[in-house]
Amino acid sequence: MTVSLEQLRRCHVAVDLGAARTRVFVKGAGLVVDEPSVAAVNTRTGALIAVGEFAEKMTGRTPEYIRVARPVSGGTVVDVEMAQRMLRHLLGEKLRRQLRRKPLLRAAATTPHDSDPLAQRATIETLVGLGARRVELVDTLIAAAVGCGLPVEEPTATMILVCGAATTQVAVLSLGSIVTAERIPVGGNAIDHAVIQYLRHQHELMLPSQSVRPLQLALHGTGLTPHGPASTEIHGRDVATGLARSVVVDTAAVRQALHTPLTAVLDGIGKVLRDCPPDLVADLVDRGIMMVGGSARLPGLDEMLRDATGMPVRIAERPDTCAVLGLGAMLDGQIQPLTLNPLAEAE
Repeated sequence: MTVSLEQLRRCHVAVDLGAARTRVFVKGAGLVVDEPSVAAVNTRTGALIAVGEFAEKMTGRTPEYIRVARPVSGGTVVDVEMAQRMLRHLLGEKLRRQLRRKPLLRAAATTPHDSDPLAQRATIETLVGLGARRVELVDTLIAAAVGCGLPVEEPTATMILVCGAATTQVAVLSLGSIVTAERIPVGGNAIDHAVIQYLRHQHELMLPSQSVRPLQLALHGTGLTPHGPASTEIHGRDVATGLARSVVVDTAAVRQALHTPLTAVLDGIGKVLRDCPPDLVADLVDRGIMMVGGSARLPGLDEMLRDATGMPVRIAERPDTCAVLGLGAMLDGQIQPLTLNPLAEAE
């Protein structure tokens, strides 16, 4: 862990800036913000029109003078000013007034594994602009492992798979630290894009990607496993004519299209296991893999990983909020470090 638990206990706010959603945990109040990381701006006046859920509904439905911005990409803040404006409106005046009463406001934020110093600096500047006097950064993998109840401080191996919108992170943890980890540039967005491209090339059909998640439309609950109906009807827009059209899609072919981006995830898991010490790998045979993140609920993904690795795979109870709840547990002092008694010297 890059920051001590004692430093985190002094923090008042925990922030998880994700590519899909932004979550804020306030000490003593719990999870107060869980909204999409989206903001709508009037390009003529520069005024902020909407943030969060309402701004996301505007995606693909706005006139030319309204721009829907996503200030966070892959867990990294790409537009500091817009991220500050978005967070300011998501928190609300009442909550911001409460936080301003703290003269030395400390904040903690999650950061993707192996993120570069520039990305970390962008996260710090975002929170400093909102009034934080000090910002502590915690690896997303550790925060998510704590949030889903894994014994990260114990001398046993725990493997976690964080399935985000833009990236997938996998790691083996032991004694409160990351033993080996890998970040894969494939997430829920890439899986959705694979379905959209398949339907476009094979059926010349464009899906309304922002109104409904195309993956849920295409699979219709069948998941990545061969169980369920052999075909499903999809509604979209014809590429050539622009008119509404419906096609019957073979779900087996859709599953095959999804396996292409997921191969990179399997390769990343294999690399982490190869770099892991044998003793820890032996622990993982019984403990298995814990899946967290918004894309962990992809139907059949856990069964696919179970078949590919031969290890038990579990999905956390609340996979989408594990990172911010884990960070909040550290702020509340619910996590105790492992205490080691030094050996007494022989007299």
